[in-house]
Amino acid sequence: MTSQGSIFEQRVDPLLQAAVILAMVFVIDVFSLIVAGTNTVGVSHRFPWLCAASFMLFFALFNSVLSAAAPNTAKYWGRSMYSFMGLAVGAGLLAWAFSGLKITEAGSYQWIYLVVTVGYLVFLGMISMIKNVVNFAQREEWNKPRLKNRRRED
Repeated sequence: MTSQGSIFEQRVDPLLQAAVILAMVFVIDVFSLIVAGTNTVGVSHRFPWLCAASFMLFFALFNSVLSAAAPNTAKYWGRSMYSFMGLAVGAGLLAWAFSGLKITEAGSYQWIYLVVTVGYLVFLGMISMIKNVVNFAQREEWNKPRLKNRRRED
């Protein structure tokens, strides 16, 4: 990456994004398990579900922003949707494995998963709409408004 390039101009595959985030969820879950084993800091037994939901929101935000740089929006969206579903399932399985709780037993995390999923779809829709408006504005030929000669009648 050059010093002038923005992260938002980079084309990062959604599958790679999801894989990196799933690895981050795993690392944080292992770290929380180690911290909980030392009995120095109280770690909630629902922390893995918090971690899973937080990183899903992180993916949703950055994936939707990075979709603005995609040359083929439909292809990117398809890969993004499958990546998000895989991340949701993978992070959920990790949370279940580390906490021993199903999502229905983890309190409000079932609803948080739903809200993050709907929010992800809204983010993608907003970015797509903004991208379409910008593309339309760039294609449109803008002319200076014509001044009309009007006589003032007193």
